[in-house]
Amino acid sequence: MSGRIFQNVVLQFKETTDRTIGVIDAEGTVIACSELTSIGKKWPHCAEAVNDAEDSCARLNDMSFKALPGWGPQFDYAVFASGEDDTGATVCAMAAVALNAAKIYYEEKHDKGSFIKNIISDNILSSDIYMRAKELHVAAEVPRGVFVIRPIDDREDAVSLDAIQSMFPDRQNDYVLNVGEDDVALIHQMDEGAGGRDLEKVAAQIADSLRQDGENRVFVGVGTMAMHLRDLAKSYKEAQIAIEVGKVFDTERYVINYENLGIGRLIYQLPTTLCQMFLQEVFKKNPIDALDQETLFTIYKFFENNLNVSETARKLFVHRNTLVYRLEKIKKLTGLDLREFDDAITFKVALMVKKYLTSRGIEA
Repeated sequence: MSGRIFQNVVLQFKETTDRTIGVIDAEGTVIACSELTSIGKKWPHCAEAVNDAEDSCARLNDMSFKALPGWGPQFDYAVFASGEDDTGATVCAMAAVALNAAKIYYEEKHDKGSFIKNIISDNILSSDIYMRAKELHVAAEVPRGVFVIRPIDDREDAVSLDAIQSMFPDRQNDYVLNVGEDDVALIHQMDEGAGGRDLEKVAAQIADSLRQDGENRVFVGVGTMAMHLRDLAKSYKEAQIAIEVGKVFDTERYVINYENLGIGRLIYQLPTTLCQMFLQEVFKKNPIDALDQETLFTIYKFFENNLNVSETARKLFVHRNTLVYRLEKIKKLTGLDLREFDDAITFKVALMVKKYLTSRGIEA
C-alpha cells in the first residue's frame, strides 16, 4: 500500500492539532508523518511494543501507538502520536479511525489481494464480485487452485509468507495471503484443463520446499478446483477441512486433498452425540477401550492386509493359528468377527469414530 494515502490524511491533521502524527509499517519504519523530516526513520523497538500491546494502545518514547486492523497476528501498519499522556493516546486513537478508513478505501479500490481475501472470507456479496473483478482487472472465469498451508506443530514458527511468494512470484495471477494466526492461503491460477492431480503436484511442491532437515514442517490442504471467483470461498473452506480431517484420520500424509478424504469427511461432519451412540451400540459387550495396544495393533495389520489371515500372520511374524486365536479373542470381547466382511466394516468405522472423538477431547 502506498504511503502517500496515509500522508495525505496525516497532513490534514496538522491543521487541527499540534501533536505529531504518523504511521509506521511492520518493521517500524516511518512511512508517513506530519513532520516530514521523520519519514524514513526506523523504530524497530516500537514495532515490537505495538505487537505486544495487541489491540490496546502502546506508550513509549514519549509517543502513543495504535495498530490498524489487519489479517495476520502481526500488525501491518500502526498510527502514532506524540505524547504518552491521555491526550496523546486520544489523538492517536482518533487518527487511527481516520487512517483505517483511508486504508480500507484504498484496498477496496486498488488492492487485488484484499479483494481476494474478502472473497474467501465471505466478506463480499456474490453479486458484487463480478463488478469488482472488472474494476480491478481480475479474470473472473479461470481455473484456480486454493491451498491452505499450516505448521504441523502449533509450537512451530508461522509459515513464511515470503517463502511461498518466492515460489509463486506472479502477483497478477497468484495471491499469497496471511489468514488467521498461523495459516497462509495460496490462490494459484491453473492451466486450462488442469485437474486434481495438478493441484496435488502444486501442493507437493509447497510441502517439499518448506521441508527442513528432511522433515515435513507443514500441512497443505487442497480444495476443489475453483472455476469462478465466487467458488473461491467454498474451495478455501474445503482446504481447511482437508487439514482438519487429515490430522485426525490420516496422520502420515502432509498433502491432503479434500476430494480424497473418503469416509473420514463423513464422520467429521457427524454430531459427537451421534458418534457416542454409535460406539455404544457397536460395543455392547465391552467398550473399545477394553482392547489392549497389542490387540489393536493386530487389528490394524489385519485391515492393512485386506482381512487375509495368512498374509497378516506373516507380517506379524506369528503362526497362523496364533492370529486365529487373537481374532477369536476379539470376537469374544466385542461380539464382532473381523473375518466377516460386515463386521470388519463396522469395526473399521468404529475405530475412525473413536479417533474423531478423541481428537475432540470427548470420551467414547
